Amino acid sequence: MISFIKSGLMTTVQDGGRTGYQRFGMPTAGAMDRYAMYLANTLVGNDMDAAVLEATVSGPKLLFQTGCAFAITGADMQARLDGMPVEPNRAYSAQKGSLLELRYAMSGCRSYIAFAGGLAVQSVMGSCSTYTKAKIGGIDGRRANDGDTIKLLSPKKTLKNMALRHAGGALIPAYGSGVTLRVTLGPQQDRFTEAGLAALFSEEYTVTSESDRMGCRLMGKELELAGNKTADIVSDAVAFGSVQAPNGRPIIMMADHQTTGGYAKPCCVITADIPLAAQLKPGDKVRFMPISVEQAQSIHLEHMKRLKAFSDTIEHGFLLKHRPLLMHLAGRGFNIQVDEVLKT
Repeated sequence: MISFIKSGLMTTVQDGGRTGYQRFGMPTAGAMDRYAMYLANTLVGNDMDAAVLEATVSGPKLLFQTGCAFAITGADMQARLDGMPVEPNRAYSAQKGSLLELRYAMSGCRSYIAFAGGLAVQSVMGSCSTYTKAKIGGIDGRRANDGDTIKLLSPKKTLKNMALRHAGGALIPAYGSGVTLRVTLGPQQDRFTEAGLAALFSEEYTVTSESDRMGCRLMGKELELAGNKTADIVSDAVAFGSVQAPNGRPIIMMADHQTTGGYAKPCCVITADIPLAAQLKPGDKVRFMPISVEQAQSIHLEHMKRLKAFSDTIEHGFLLKHRPLLMHLAGRGFNIQVDEVLKT
């Protein structure tokens, strides 16, 4: 069991999201930075979509009433375990009675805390994610309060290959106050003039204080509408990362986004860059850069391939290097993959 000595500014339980219900008007919710959640769970041996704590801007102070391994990813909130510094992106073992404290985010906006074995919270429509507007999931459908407790599902104090449970290098996104988000065009880019789209892809925008888990609101040069067209459309589907432009001002739709919307969308942030958008704070600067759908798919696959290779390293205790090989047998050619074992 873990207890909240201090709850932090906005700490909720989140997982991979409530999928399959958008046609009924139920948002997916889930972790804002899915990649950070995946990495935290990978570090402690959980399923990638398992429930974690999402802390926003400033984190909680937690008492471990049961010994358990944990990992913190995402924003660096200067975490300390029993007064000693805790590195982000590394698994640690906490003893019964240990205190884990997260402070203010130095880089990024949201931290994710995964506990080995998972959290014992109620699942609603197949997900433990907190959606506060409907008051479902997590801790009674709300953010954590001082004094709250959460049971650990199957706590594990020690994990095999503990020395390997540390992620770095290309596995860690570069959070910052000035990021460039790659986007794919559509579906209503024809509502805007060429000059309007050029401005979107050349100007710098500032994140406003009105941003939340539903949308990241931006302030900057307005997008010029084409001819006598308006930003209003017949409502259609809204996706995580869609960029709406009511009154010509961009809003990035985030985890708690509505299922449909009636504003034109000139573009959509690619899946691989949504974590960067999720880590933006008010005052941060952002730019947009268009790429093709094929490029977006390739980038996402490469991200997940690196995460899978890291997971394999943790599981097996050694590195696997995948090598493509063309083999000829009986006059026929075969493309095969060889896994080369490298000592760690």
